[in-house]
Amino acid sequence: MPNAMPWEDVETREMRWVPYANVAPYVLLAILAGISPLLADSARDTLLITGLCVLAAVWVLCLYTLRPAWRVRPVLMAVFFVGFLAILLTLVVIAPWFGFLTPAGYFFAFGVLRWPWRVPGVAAVAVAAGIAQASGITFDSGQGVIWYAAIILINAVPMCAYAWIDWTSDQEREERRRALTELSEANARLEATLTENAALHERLLTQAREAGVHDERQRMAGEIHDTLAQGLTGIITQLQAAEQAAAEADRWRRHLSAATDLARESLREARRSVHALRPEPLRDARLAGALAGVAQSWSRRHGIAVEVTTTGTERPMSQEAELALLRTAQEALANVAAHAGARRVGLTLSYLDESVALDVRDDGCGFDPALPPVSAGGYGLVAMRQRIEGLSGTLQVESEPRSGTAISAAVPA
Repeated sequence: MPNAMPWEDVETREMRWVPYANVAPYVLLAILAGISPLLADSARDTLLITGLCVLAAVWVLCLYTLRPAWRVRPVLMAVFFVGFLAILLTLVVIAPWFGFLTPAGYFFAFGVLRWPWRVPGVAAVAVAAGIAQASGITFDSGQGVIWYAAIILINAVPMCAYAWIDWTSDQEREERRRALTELSEANARLEATLTENAALHERLLTQAREAGVHDERQRMAGEIHDTLAQGLTGIITQLQAAEQAAAEADRWRRHLSAATDLARESLREARRSVHALRPEPLRDARLAGALAGVAQSWSRRHGIAVEVTTTGTERPMSQEAELALLRTAQEALANVAAHAGARRVGLTLSYLDESVALDVRDDGCGFDPALPPVSAGGYGLVAMRQRIEGLSGTLQVESEPRSGTAISAAVPA
């Protein structure tokens, strides 16, 4: 239990009692002093009572009414209350009708005393009220003492209980005020956090858009390379072969027909890329069948034997994984046709426990893998690696000059 009320509660309590404490003491003193000559036993008592009333009025005027700033100074107010209480008790003992001045004592006890000193202050005023009310009781017998004590208790207990209730009410108001203050501060912090989060969210959206644009550019670069660039390379190769076979009508028509087929296929792939549809080979077949179709078409155009093998139990895969492996096979075959000078190519699709692997091997001239990818074969190897690693897969290239090339790609199953 705290020893003092919070500052705000002292001021609030003071404001509640100010209208009474500023007027009531003077009114009560004037009335009681006015009737004292009629009730006093002697002129001497009347003079003493009048002097005490003047002293009480001056005491309240100098220490309370004219000094509002002193009302929040606990020690000074304690001195003021004790002085007023001493005058009140003296008046009550001399003239019991001054029990009607005790409301002013209660006003000051509740208005200027802090907890827990308010309880003894209220009890002292109640004792003064009890003395005034029990003034007619004599102490000739024990019964008189009991009645005297009972009257004092009847005054003191309810007023002390009220003082305790008033203090608990002040505590509850202070708790509510503190809770409202903390809630207001929490709301302010929450609003600041929401503002910060909104700004962060906007930055993240901007970064996501930029990343999306970058990824889409990468995807389109890969799509263009895997479709248009490969198709145009094949068309150029077929047209060059047709030019060399101009004297042989059958070979010339075969190369020209192959170039025409490549042009149509490239056009279909370009349109599909624009509409972001599945690759043509995967539209009506699973990966193994699509690879077989791509290899057969490539072999027919370039006159190079291709052997396609599938191991393991075929199972469904994500569209992205199927597309990545298909594009890897197409790029590897395009590199064989453009650079390897191979006579045979082996293509193996393996369904393993935790991954699906694609191996493409040829018996061509090979190259030095230590050379930068661009120098070794253009954008193809870079595009293959980016596409596979983008799916948390791996791409390995093994080759030596005049010893062929093996490309192995694996993506998680």
